[in-house]
Amino acid sequence: MTQSRISAIVTVVVFTAAMWIFEIIDFFAGGSLDQRFGIRSWVIADLWTVFTAPFMHADFAHLMANSVPMLVLGSLVAFSGLSRFIWASLIITVVSGIAVWLLSGYGSLTVGASGLIFGYFGYLVLRGIIERKTIDIVIMICVVLFYGTLIFGVLPQQQGISWQAHLFGFLGGLLSAYVLPRRAKPRPVTGGYGPQGLPGY
Repeated sequence: MTQSRISAIVTVVVFTAAMWIFEIIDFFAGGSLDQRFGIRSWVIADLWTVFTAPFMHADFAHLMANSVPMLVLGSLVAFSGLSRFIWASLIITVVSGIAVWLLSGYGSLTVGASGLIFGYFGYLVLRGIIERKTIDIVIMICVVLFYGTLIFGVLPQQQGISWQAHLFGFLGGLLSAYVLPRRAKPRPVTGGYGPQGLPGY
């Protein structure tokens, strides 16, 4: 495994650990972190919270529901390397966060990493189609088999669940898989003969 992939996976673990640390602090702070760092729709002064809301969660049940898919799907995206993982995460965060800010009711509060999770799902599915490499196709098939039901989360369901974050997180994942350059394919090793008649590489 390359250093870039290892660094990306470590980043996923650190991100998830940070989510837990913030939720523990928020628990003892009576939910004040959610109020400060969650996305408050149509409040221009709080638009920057699209970058902080994924770290916040409504409660520990919400956090636990997001932690495992975050680690699994995030780590699979990390196999693309650290740079692609960071760019994909930024694209997904911005697309999902701006959509939540625009399409939710005025002043409503949205927190959670589900937008990123749906984005990673979309990224992994489309990457398998675009890259057409064996490992990417295998990952795509496994993701669809184990997490395919996520797709139903992009539709409006029960009150209190942000379908906007789900839908536009998924679309952000598709966008990031499409716009980020493909990984370079390894060049075939060719050989010739050196001056002594010995194989040269």
